[in-house]
Amino acid sequence: MFSEDVSLAPYTTLGIGGPARFFCTPTTPAEIHIALVEAKNRALPVFVLGGGSNLVIADSGWPGLVLRPSLTHQVGLTIGAGMDWNDFVDHCVSQNLAGVECLAGIPGTVGATPIQNVGAYGQEVADVISSVTALDRQSLEVRTFSNAECHFAYRHSRFNTEELGRWLILEVAFALKENAAPNLTYRDLIHHFGPDASPTLTEVAATVRQIRAQKGMVVDPTDPDSRSAGSFFKNPLLRTSEAPGSAPRFVQPDGTVKVPAAWLIERSGLMRGETLAGGIGLSSKHILALVNQGGGSAADIIEAAKKVQKCVHQTWGVLLHPEPIFVGFSGSTELPEGATVISPA
Repeated sequence: MFSEDVSLAPYTTLGIGGPARFFCTPTTPAEIHIALVEAKNRALPVFVLGGGSNLVIADSGWPGLVLRPSLTHQVGLTIGAGMDWNDFVDHCVSQNLAGVECLAGIPGTVGATPIQNVGAYGQEVADVISSVTALDRQSLEVRTFSNAECHFAYRHSRFNTEELGRWLILEVAFALKENAAPNLTYRDLIHHFGPDASPTLTEVAATVRQIRAQKGMVVDPTDPDSRSAGSFFKNPLLRTSEAPGSAPRFVQPDGTVKVPAAWLIERSGLMRGETLAGGIGLSSKHILALVNQGGGSAADIIEAAKKVQKCVHQTWGVLLHPEPIFVGFSGSTELPEGATVISPA
């Protein structure tokens, strides 16, 4: 079942990452089970790879088994974790099912979306996920989590915090609204359509993709600015007293305010298109993205991210936390502060 010494860089949107010692693409839950048992028998650490759009893989790669499941089944709105996210969005808007139209253009797979609680342009998957079915990599038992049991919050779930690396997501069930109006709460969409417009779900999805493409946030082989991990830093949630007085702010239910990380970066002395370290720089279209400008390495990404963190903290007193997951790094590697790490140990 296993291929050996497979470069992981082509499987990531950053185009960065060393080799996997072993690599496997199971197409059924039974094949996943077999692969995990085999890995356990060989004492191989396992990493589960999805669309490769929200991670930084170490230059040394992964010393064990990388699983890249291809579960693409669909029963109603219960979707296999390996289905391409954009194919799912297109299916929904074509069927006039509202709830994910503003999430068009986000690279990756369906199974990756609940891990990070993917969100953009006024929507989050936490608002429309009814349940997540996952395989416990420790016991090899299957469990279905309700929405509440996923512990969703801003860019947060149980799958990327307290139980990081434990669950292999098999399928996600969605609860979407038939014939409902699209979500038009985001500023860019209101500006595009106007306050009194009534666009279709398909029109909103197409517009979101167009806006994302203008920011280099749609994977496009012809656009060097799309060779990134998407938005590299989370928008910080701050107490009102901590937020810079001139910064835009969005009040949260708990009383904190969300401040745009891009606003902070752009006003801390950094420039769009600027090279920060080796082959890594800031996107010329969207300053929130770190871009592989050519020949970039994971070490360069770390150095560039730290530079951004330092500039923003010195200017505003705010520490930005990285959004991507860092994979395969040893405990001796000094990663950007606040980084989420999956290590082989």
